[in-house]
Amino acid sequence: MTTSNPITDTAASTGDRTLLLIKTRGPVSTAALAQALEMTPEAARQQVQKLVAAGLVEGRQEPASGAGRPRQNWVLTDAGYARFPDTHAQLTVQLIGSVRQLFGEEGLDRLICQREAESRAVYRQACSSRSLPRRLEQLAAVRSTEGYMARVERDGEDWLLIEDHCPICVAARSCQGFCRSELQLFQEVVGEEAEVVREQHLLANASRCVYRISAR
Repeated sequence: MTTSNPITDTAASTGDRTLLLIKTRGPVSTAALAQALEMTPEAARQQVQKLVAAGLVEGRQEPASGAGRPRQNWVLTDAGYARFPDTHAQLTVQLIGSVRQLFGEEGLDRLICQREAESRAVYRQACSSRSLPRRLEQLAAVRSTEGYMARVERDGEDWLLIEDHCPICVAARSCQGFCRSELQLFQEVVGEEAEVVREQHLLANASRCVYRISAR
């Protein structure tokens, strides 16, 4: 069975494919967009300008590798991120606020622990391979079904778990205990043979969350 590539899928609009590409690979240059979308640089530039005018994309100056001028790459704005699913964001934030008001931080911690326990049961069942690389692939698959757009890449002797989207980002901003809980769960899936370190974090103004897994 073959799967379609959402970036080059002609059924999706050019704007949607461009937004997805910037989300999953950004910050990204106009030239890189043109190559990935199989269009001319001028067509890519026009598409980016439409997204800029719509408030979905903005430029970010990146230092040049040599003595040349800084390069301009493209990233999503908050409005651009809002085009991707955010699991009942407003209701979730309201519920977090209510729990905090009624039961204090201790009650909120109990809520996070309950969610962690439920996720632990799911991850233990889904990530059962004896092979660490395969276990990471299983973890990425589970996270993708939860909306995190996760994938695993090799980086030298390490692995990177990359999550291009966070469906609970708004909730996590209200209570970062969710992020601490997830990091703990990843370490449990990996086990004692490797260490998990978060290298990029959406809540620290990164464009995605990236976790490095290094064998001990």
